[in-house]
Amino acid sequence: MKTKIYCDSADLKIVKKLNNNSLVSGFTTNPSLMRLAGAKNYKNYSLKLLKVCKKKPISLEVFGDNFNQMFKQAKIINSWGKNVYVKIPVVNSKGIFSGKVIKKLSNEGIKLNVTAVYTVDQVKKIIRNLNKNSQTIISIFSGRMSDVGKDPVPIIKESIRLTKKLKNVKILWASTREAYNFLQAKSYRCQIITMPPSIIEKISKFGKTHQELTLDTVKKFLKDSKNSNFRI
Repeated sequence: MKTKIYCDSADLKIVKKLNNNSLVSGFTTNPSLMRLAGAKNYKNYSLKLLKVCKKKPISLEVFGDNFNQMFKQAKIINSWGKNVYVKIPVVNSKGIFSGKVIKKLSNEGIKLNVTAVYTVDQVKKIIRNLNKNSQTIISIFSGRMSDVGKDPVPIIKESIRLTKKLKNVKILWASTREAYNFLQAKSYRCQIITMPPSIIEKISKFGKTHQELTLDTVKKFLKDSKNSNFRI
């Protein structure tokens, strides 16, 4: 099974560049990435992204905090393109599970990316609220778990086991921190991994021998030392 790579970016130039890259199968964004990319109007900027990314899946996130807001925003976002996955946080800022809105949207056939998932219990709750005929991505924030000393691997593995027979549900390894995470995700049969452009660039260089890596590193050190004008 192939682990698909999604680029985590809202930068229009990067999306234009990587949309034609066979290594990249889709894109994920969020309001924070939109803001960093210079977006002033969420809808207008999203439509610009969709004008570039017409076929590959792209996730666009709601930013309402109550479930009525989430539902209304999700319906609007979904109308922007057939390749849109609507990102819904697994809980709101009060820690209340988003099950009702997930269930309602899933039953309407809206493609979802349920995000900010950290536990197997959350994955089980999501599954119970899904229409099995509707396309869903469950984004497990592996990198952020690792940042605070928690091992994401058992959660990833169990989540993949739980969804093994659900052909329309995909597990996504999110918040990638290093290129090696791609090999981990692949070995656990994770269907998708999302990563920033800098790590995608590293993935494209996979396959170098240890000897080549040694030579590249020494050459880099030599170049840096010459540029520094150091003397001993």
